[in-house]
Amino acid sequence: MKLSKRVGPLGVHAVLMCYTLIALFPIYLVIMNSFKSKKGIFRDPLAFPTGTTFDLVGFEKVIARSSFDVYFTNSISVTVISLIFVLLLGAMAAWALAEYDFPGSNMMALYLAIGIMIPIRLGSVSLLKMIVGMGLVNTLTALVLVYTAQGLPLAIFILREFIAQIPNDLKEAARCDGVSEYRIFWSIILPLIRPALATVAVFTMIPIWNDLWFPLILAPSQETATVTLGIQQFIGQYVTDWNAVLASLTLAIVPILILYVIFSRQLIRGLTSGAVK
Repeated sequence: MKLSKRVGPLGVHAVLMCYTLIALFPIYLVIMNSFKSKKGIFRDPLAFPTGTTFDLVGFEKVIARSSFDVYFTNSISVTVISLIFVLLLGAMAAWALAEYDFPGSNMMALYLAIGIMIPIRLGSVSLLKMIVGMGLVNTLTALVLVYTAQGLPLAIFILREFIAQIPNDLKEAARCDGVSEYRIFWSIILPLIRPALATVAVFTMIPIWNDLWFPLILAPSQETATVTLGIQQFIGQYVTDWNAVLASLTLAIVPILILYVIFSRQLIRGLTSGAVK
């Protein structure tokens, strides 16, 4: 009996460890090979860089032959601004749907939930027509608007569930003290749902940063290209500069890893809180 109790957790941890190794393996390949020469990459792609294979030619090509600083700035700007809009508007909408009972509130929540199920790329043609009509082609504003619309349904769905779990006594006590609804939202609700906000931030941030589809069709110019779009210039139909591609991917991975480390504790709290509730 004791043995079976021990085997259970060990089996779960073994499966999770295997999944972690599988998930980290591509990142390991990209980072290790970005510091190698082309011969070193194809000769032994799984090995660490050595004295004979270590080479920074990929990073030199990225800096010299591309406007990577522009791509990086564009990606950071679009991701951060979209994330702010998604979190702010999502929290406000979730507060309204969870706290106030008005006609059509359930239908609106269902409508937003459907937005999670339907991929936004199915409306690419309509979105492109709208962006052209507004004169926003080749602007970062177009990407921000699309990514905000893409992230709001999931954000509202998650945050609404968390807000609904907040005890009514806290809100009623604040109202009895004459605190306005805006102050309740900013001073009570937002601090209490920080784990949920971190969860939404991670789930929203990574698809935006990694997206290639919308930058390609909405903002393909050199001035508005993002990192994922800028990397494509090193990928040719017949020849691919793997040193530059891997170096670009390594530089693109770093910000996501940093942001994930920052949000990881709140993300875990948000996931475990949701599981308990």
